[in-house]
Amino acid sequence: MAESSGARRIKLILLTALIGALGASCADLKQSRSLLPMREYERMIVGRLDAEYVGTANCVSRCHAHDKITDDFSHSVHGEQIKPETGLPLVNCESCHGPGSLAIEKLEDDPEKNTLLKKPCDYGKLLDIRHLPPMAQSLICLKCHSAASTPALSHWNASSHALNDVSCFDCHFLHRGPQQKVSRTEMAELCFRCHPDVRAENNLYSHHPLREKKMACTDCHEVHGSTQDKLLKGNNPKETCTRCHMEKQGPFAFEHGDVTENCLNCHTPHGSVNRPLLNAALPFLCLQCHTGHLANNSPGTKQLFTNRCTDCHSQIHGTDTPSQGRAGLGSMRQ
Repeated sequence: MAESSGARRIKLILLTALIGALGASCADLKQSRSLLPMREYERMIVGRLDAEYVGTANCVSRCHAHDKITDDFSHSVHGEQIKPETGLPLVNCESCHGPGSLAIEKLEDDPEKNTLLKKPCDYGKLLDIRHLPPMAQSLICLKCHSAASTPALSHWNASSHALNDVSCFDCHFLHRGPQQKVSRTEMAELCFRCHPDVRAENNLYSHHPLREKKMACTDCHEVHGSTQDKLLKGNNPKETCTRCHMEKQGPFAFEHGDVTENCLNCHTPHGSVNRPLLNAALPFLCLQCHTGHLANNSPGTKQLFTNRCTDCHSQIHGTDTPSQGRAGLGSMRQ
């Protein structure tokens, strides 16, 4: 039965009203709304909504137990931000430990008396950082650093470290001293705690100079996250390697096809029994892709050329110089 014009008009009106409502809802969703202040979330994590923020001076002035930590912190990158004249976001004790009023409420105002009586702060009223899940630990840092450290942390949430329950506190020790990042000379030992296989490889005959303190893990790896496998820096493995090995970068007129993007086809990065960091000894490494050939091409010669390929093919990463051999091919090609 044909639909009446009145029914069609009613449907059209309803459809128009629905579209208008949806449009208004979408526009409403796009409006900016302020989130609850971070301190409210911290109160909820502590589990005591009656806790108040009292400031660093009040936290550390009740006793002398934190004198060294206070001095170290004041000389650190974070401590410098407590000075209002810097114009930086305020970072103090309560930025990480949460509101401190309940932790010090039972302490006397006289720090000497508290020290003499060995009355400590009530740490149970602060954020229990050490027993939070790794992701929650990192969120304490990310509430500031997700914006302040962009783009270094733009890939953190999907990084292999974050996905394997590594938190910021596993590598950064904020109370150890003014230097709140591990130094280049200590970095390898820090990484070796979780990567013992890399330690073993670095003890092999041919290795990158980590043991000699001439380079650090972060020269090749972006520890906070990367679009590459193994947290490598750059867009591909070759780009990572040619940050130091620029003479291998090219482009060359005659290129070794397998090494245009991935140096790992021939080299192992952390250590090898073969020089220079080769996956296998010559000529066996080359014979994985290339067939062997004779030492010379004279008739009746049966000898297989099994010396090092690089004795003749010296420019294995590429060259712009044509070969003096047959067909005018480069020294890389057969």
